[in-house]
Amino acid sequence: MRRRRIKHTGRFLQTIIYLGKLFRMFLFQNDWKVLPISAVIAGLVAFSVGQNLFKTMEGTLMGSFAVACICVWNGFFNSIQVICRERAIVKRDHRSGLHISSYMVAHMIYQAVLCVVQSGIIIFVFMRMNVKMPDKSLITDWPLVDIGITLFLITYCADMLALLISAVARTTTSAMTIMPFILIVQLLFSGSFFSLPEQAMPFTNLTATKWGLTALCAQGDYNSLPMVSVWNNALKMKNVEINNEKPLLDLFKYVENNNMRDDILMMTAKENQIEDYAFSREVIYNAWKWLIMWTIIYVFVATLLLEFIDKDNR
Repeated sequence: MRRRRIKHTGRFLQTIIYLGKLFRMFLFQNDWKVLPISAVIAGLVAFSVGQNLFKTMEGTLMGSFAVACICVWNGFFNSIQVICRERAIVKRDHRSGLHISSYMVAHMIYQAVLCVVQSGIIIFVFMRMNVKMPDKSLITDWPLVDIGITLFLITYCADMLALLISAVARTTTSAMTIMPFILIVQLLFSGSFFSLPEQAMPFTNLTATKWGLTALCAQGDYNSLPMVSVWNNALKMKNVEINNEKPLLDLFKYVENNNMRDDILMMTAKENQIEDYAFSREVIYNAWKWLIMWTIIYVFVATLLLEFIDKDNR
């Protein structure tokens, strides 16, 4: 009876049926555990790198990279096993009339809900741990909404990539084996955080971390923040003696006594600005465009592969 009912239902009703199944699995098969894990990871990142996030250039770059990694990690764990663990069921239902498009749309809606909640959890945890958030917005009237959209797009892009991997992998074990490799690629090819050979830079466009990092740095007004690393490294040498004198110590005292420290930090920052992180709508829209484009590609390829699931002899 169940097979006959699926065979004669339309795409919309099949989507609703599978969406209900996914939310039941969320409640009764412990899929809800991804949410507290997201909160724990966000708390660890806020504790370790949140102190200087959106306060200094270095803190913003490192913190934005860490936040993008949280989103990618969340997205991967949301869906890396969802298709391969029920491949036999999908194959059987497809032969009985299941539309793969309905199956994929149900997953897309369900995963989108998870990603929205996880993005909200990150922002909530950061605010509770007194991490400074941007006070200026470019797209909407609310800076936190702008940040939330970016977090969602990073997470959802990674989620759909994991869904594609799940559609390709033979078993859940295979999917979990592939995931660390893809995760390492996402981290290494994030763009500005790691120094890469010039020949490797075009590959950064393939990663969600690169565009997430770009959007977050732009939203945090990276180029208007002070740079402190040069000052801090120089300060370590203040007690160096030259001809029984400490010229650097005298220089630092002069700078502090004349309230010149902030000016020097901003002058240093001015020489290290990155055009790609400019505080402009064009930068944000471009980053969002790339994230949306890769999300659509991952969904399209995963759907196409599942359309031939009947020929899969695995």
